[in-house]
Amino acid sequence: MKKLPGLAAGIKDKIIQQALERKLRQASAPAGQAPARPAEKKAEIPEEHYRFHLHPGYQQLRIINDGAQRLGVKNPFFKLHEGKAGADTQINGREYVNYASYNYLNMSGDPVVAAAAKAAIDRYGTSVSASRLVSGERPIHRELEMEIAALYGVDDAISFVSGHATNVSTIGYLFGPRDLVLHDELIHNSVLQGIQLSGARRLPFPHNDWESLDTILNEQRHQFERVLIVLEGIYSMDGDFPDLPRFIEIKQRHRAFLMVDEAHSLGVMGARGYGIREHFGVDGKDVDIWMGTLSKTLAGCGGYIAGETALVEHLKFLAPGFLYSVGMPPSVAAASLAALRRMKEVPERVTALQARGKFFLEQAKAAGIDTGTSTGLAVVPAIMGSSLKATRMSAALFKQGINVQPILYPAVPEKSARLRFFISCMHTEEGIQRTLEVLASALR
Repeated sequence: MKKLPGLAAGIKDKIIQQALERKLRQASAPAGQAPARPAEKKAEIPEEHYRFHLHPGYQQLRIINDGAQRLGVKNPFFKLHEGKAGADTQINGREYVNYASYNYLNMSGDPVVAAAAKAAIDRYGTSVSASRLVSGERPIHRELEMEIAALYGVDDAISFVSGHATNVSTIGYLFGPRDLVLHDELIHNSVLQGIQLSGARRLPFPHNDWESLDTILNEQRHQFERVLIVLEGIYSMDGDFPDLPRFIEIKQRHRAFLMVDEAHSLGVMGARGYGIREHFGVDGKDVDIWMGTLSKTLAGCGGYIAGETALVEHLKFLAPGFLYSVGMPPSVAAASLAALRRMKEVPERVTALQARGKFFLEQAKAAGIDTGTSTGLAVVPAIMGSSLKATRMSAALFKQGINVQPILYPAVPEKSARLRFFISCMHTEEGIQRTLEVLASALR
């Protein structure tokens, strides 16, 4: 064996031993086959990393559901409605007064709206079968969008197939890591998901507190390129709304964008139901991004963005949630267009809705029910103080023929768990009084 100069004896011996082992492996390997490498010990993969039933989120869900069963509380969700759901509904063959529907103006089920959807199916089929950019564009899409734009007094609008995806895709695409998004602390999940997708910095401000927003902008504005402020027209958990003119003045002064989510305020606010813009008498162009859904007042499914031409054209050609999605089914676009036009034809429904909401709020307060900050515009919570109590109250009312859903932690803080009543123009004062009598009795 040759000597290996310059190496300590121990290292020389180790090198010699490794060389001998290599030769032995090569000699023992079959012809044409690479010699085997020394066995490496692999780390064991925990079972929870590849089994859905061990996913932490599902485990938490099972703990909650199992605990509810032990307390004798039935799951209040996924009730099967057997027909049209408005101010009343049918579940398991029984009629219920219904407070769990967004059908504020009774447009879902309106004969004119239904006829428009059926006619669109006969003309265009049940699907446009492609992205609108490719070959899914239909006249009914543009009619709907131009009608929405006219309602807001802006240049144009774009419709998406999902309301949630409208916020996610719009915010996620338009803003980035050098930008800041400021939002009301009670903003909808879709906005939070959009901000996360964008990579922008996120800062919440206290609910409806324009002064706090102004303070934050004074401190933060110059550290970012684009800044977006996001509000809701009516907050879906609380039934209140922001002082929009204050927020417009702040956004103008700080050179920021303002986005208003009108999911629950279109058809509900304003003398004609034109939303928070009409309620305050502001110019539609004072808000940069108007967002809304088609699934509530407009009796369809999906969402829209309305604003200046540059905004809408930009989203149509480049926003992934629109570009890579199939176009809205013709029947849905036609139903929402008909509902929008019908809203203008029957303003008495808006008047009735506002009157019923006001009556519900007044009667609830008189009965000592905690309605939080609700203004009585279509959404009125009854705050129970715990998820267990809210679930039990929902079950107690259900036994009495009243369907209202509980809102539980983590959708709201545990101490704010509540029943959430959605009011329709078709609810009656008699029905509302009976509902509140049953609730007050159950609480006692």
